Amino acid sequence: MTTPTGDAARTRIALLCQFALFGIVNVSWTSRLPSLMGALGIDAAELGRLLLIGGIGSLLGALSGGAVVTRIGARATLLVGVVGHAVGFGLLAVSVFTGSVPLFLPGALINGVSSAWSNLSINVSAAAVEQRIGRAIMPHFHAMFSVGAALGALIAAGFARAGLGIGPQVVAVIAAGTAIRLLLIRPATAITLAGDRSATKGRAAAGEALSAWREPRTLLLGLVLMAASLTEGTAGTWMPLAVVEGFAAHEDVGALAYGSFVAAMTLVRAFGTRLIDRFGRVVVLRVSGGSALVGLLLFVTGPTLALAWAGVILWGFGAALGNPIATTAAADDPLRASVRVSVVASFSTVTALAAPPLLGLLAAEVGTRQALLVVGVFIVLSLSLAGAARRQVPDPAPVRTAAADV
Repeated sequence: MTTPTGDAARTRIALLCQFALFGIVNVSWTSRLPSLMGALGIDAAELGRLLLIGGIGSLLGALSGGAVVTRIGARATLLVGVVGHAVGFGLLAVSVFTGSVPLFLPGALINGVSSAWSNLSINVSAAAVEQRIGRAIMPHFHAMFSVGAALGALIAAGFARAGLGIGPQVVAVIAAGTAIRLLLIRPATAITLAGDRSATKGRAAAGEALSAWREPRTLLLGLVLMAASLTEGTAGTWMPLAVVEGFAAHEDVGALAYGSFVAAMTLVRAFGTRLIDRFGRVVVLRVSGGSALVGLLLFVTGPTLALAWAGVILWGFGAALGNPIATTAAADDPLRASVRVSVVASFSTVTALAAPPLLGLLAAEVGTRQALLVVGVFIVLSLSLAGAARRQVPDPAPVRTAAADV
C-alpha cells in the first residue's frame, strides 16, 4: 500500500472539498422546488418542463466534456464549470426575484453544462490522485459528494425555517461556494494523469472524443454506470413516496427511510475502498449488485415496514460503489481517461433524464413500489457486465495497485 506524498495528500484534501461543494451547490436549490414554483408562479407540470432544460444542458455537457478536457485540461475545464455555475445561478436568482420564467431557462441550461463539465473535471483529477497513490480512493470522493448533498439539504431547510425565500439562498450559497471553489481549483488539479495530452487541439480533440464511443469496453462500462446511477437515483426520487404509499406511513417516515439509504451508501463509500484493494473491482461490483438486488426485492415485496427497511439498508450498501468503480475503470489508461470518463458519464446523464418520467408512468399503472422492480433488471445487467471493470494496465507505463482483479 502506498502512502500519499505531501503533494498527493494536499491535492486529495482539496478535491474532497471540491466534491463536497459540488454536492452543496447542486442539491441546496433543488431542495426548495416548492418555493421555486411559488416564486415563478408555475405548477408541477411546468416545473418538470423547466427542469428538463437543465437535463438537456447536462447531456450536452457530458457529450462535449471529453473533447473539452482533452483540449484545455482538467484545471481550465473546472474553472469554466465553476464560473458557469456562478452565471447560471445568477440568472436563476434574478428569475426568482423578478418572477421571470424566460430568465430561468438559460440559467438552467448553463447550469446543466457547467455541472457536467465540473463533474468530469473533478472525477478525472480524482482518478489522477488515485493512480498517484496506488490504491482505491475514488469512493471517498463520491462519499464527500453525498455529504455535501446532505449539507445542501440542511442549508435549504435552514433558510426555509428562517422564512427566507429561495432567491436569497441561491445568492448566499453560490457566492460562498464559488469563492471557495475558485481558491481550491489550483490545488485540486495539481496532479494530472500521466501522459496528459491536454494540448490536443481542435479536430484532434473532437476526434479523440468521438473515437471513445467506438470502444466496446467503454460502452460496457457506460452500461454498468447506467445501472449504478439508476440504482442510486431512483431511491432518491421514489423511495420516500413508495414508503408512504406502500405502508400508509407519514411523510417523515419516508424521508427517514431515504436518510437510512444515504447513510448506508455513505458508510460503504467511506470504508469500502479496502475491499476494492483486497478483492478487486469485479468481485466488489458483483457483491454490491447482489446486495442491491436483494435489498430492492425486500423493499418491493416485504410485507412489513421493518422488512422493507432492512431492504433499504442492503440496497444502500449495494448502490455505493458502482459509480466510483465504473468511473475509475474508465480512467485506467491515463492517455484516454478524460474522453472515456466523458462517454461513461453520458450514460448516467441519459439515465437521469429518462428514468424519472418513465418510472412515473409505470408507477401510475402498477404502484410506486412495484414499479421499482424495473431497477432490478438493470442490476442484473450490471452483474453480467461486471467483468468490463477488470483493470487494464496501460502500456508502456503500467499503474499497479495493492491487489489484482479477479
